[in-house]
Formats: sequence, structure tokens, C-alpha cells
Amino acid sequence: MDDKPPDTELQTPEKRQLKPASQLFAVAMELPFVLVSAVAVGGLAGYFLDRWFHTKPFLLVILGGLGFFAGVREIVRRLPGSGDGSAKS
Repeated sequence: MDDKPPDTELQTPEKRQLKPASQLFAVAMELPFVLVSAVAVGGLAGYFLDRWFHTKPFLLVILGGLGFFAGVREIVRRLPGSGDGSAKS
């Protein structure tokens, strides 16, 4: 049997390579769209539910706020080195 660790296993910090600047730039350009789209989806859902239930602007504000917090959470999750170990490589 081979003594090499599988590729999916975490490597030591010495073996990790820094991400190229282009990958970090791509992540930085993607993050504003994540936040805006989360707020837009929550706000639109709230707007249409408000029209349906005649509760203007209650659900728009609530779901827009939830979309904002979901967008911020997703941004923190996607940031490299956020500490939770779920950063995409």
C-alpha cells in the first residue's frame, strides 16, 4: 500500500501554495453580486408576498433584511482564510 496521503486530505501549511492573484481577484469581483442578489431575491419575494397578503411593506422589509444577512453570511463564508474551513479551492 502507498504511504502517500490522498489528494482530498488536508496538506500541511508548508505544502500549501498561495492562490494566484487572478483567483483572488475573481473572488473579489464576485462578492458584491452575491450580496446584491441575496437582497434582491429576498426583497422581490417580500414584495410579491406583500401584494398577495396585502401587508405592504411588512414582508418586503423582513425578507429584504433576511436576504441582506444571508448575503453577508455567504460573503464571509466565501472569503479565503475565514477560518471555518469551508473555503472553496
